[in-house]
Amino acid sequence: MDFPAVGDYVMAELLGDMAVIHTLLPRKSVFLRKAAGSAKTEQVVAANVDTVFLCMALNNDFNLRRLERYLTMAWDSGATPVVLLTKRDLCDDLPARLAQVESVAAGVEILTVSALEEGGCRAIAPWLTAGKTLAFVGSSGVGKSTLINTLLGEDRLKTNGLRNDDRGRHTTTHRELIVLPGGAMVIDTPGMRELGMWDAGEGLSSAFTDIEALAARCRFKDCTHRTEPGCAVRAAVKRGELSPARLLSYEKLQTENAWSEDAESCLRAKEEKFRKIAKINRKNPKR
Repeated sequence: MDFPAVGDYVMAELLGDMAVIHTLLPRKSVFLRKAAGSAKTEQVVAANVDTVFLCMALNNDFNLRRLERYLTMAWDSGATPVVLLTKRDLCDDLPARLAQVESVAAGVEILTVSALEEGGCRAIAPWLTAGKTLAFVGSSGVGKSTLINTLLGEDRLKTNGLRNDDRGRHTTTHRELIVLPGGAMVIDTPGMRELGMWDAGEGLSSAFTDIEALAARCRFKDCTHRTEPGCAVRAAVKRGELSPARLLSYEKLQTENAWSEDAESCLRAKEEKFRKIAKINRKNPKR
């Protein structure tokens, strides 16, 4: 968290072909995830992003539960999320897909694009303002690098096709900030197989405003939405106003986020412990 990441602004000293970073300037937004694997620590995906495009292809990559996770993380980052549905040319029933996305992305702009159609990326144009930073995040194979190549007007980023099972291959292997001809900046990120929650409570509230509003009407403030009488959330599920799958997704992300908050508390306690040890050692160098 304390080290520079793509999108950061720093104070650096140039030393010939090298540079030494002295200061990391304050961030206005930061897209965090739990580090991949079993490590109990956070990882900065991108910093100082104005708009984060949550890319999801309209083929077999389409997954509302994953989109809910991305929306949670995006809202928590401080950037403005935009849902970007790619490969529009592969969708047989676009209105139905849009209705599904709207059901989990209330208040979020939803765009559809196709890099293979003439002018198929025109919907992104209003966000390409000089000095603004955009980030493209999503699974492998959704076409992030292809979209950026289209915006650049040249095939600068390497792209790859899909596997036989319609899933993407990892092509982008690192995060990179690219300046577009008009002065806007875009960040290309590798496809993320893991997007673990990390202290994203505010993002959860923003991504699931419908459930939070229902929960506020429950008889008990600490309602778990399982067996308590007067549960407005369960009543909405029973009436067909709330999808059981969406409620399950909300509860899963809540549990995962609670675990990450505990992990973060442990990390901060360890850091404080070693800071105290270092302070004692400085005062008593002989010891």
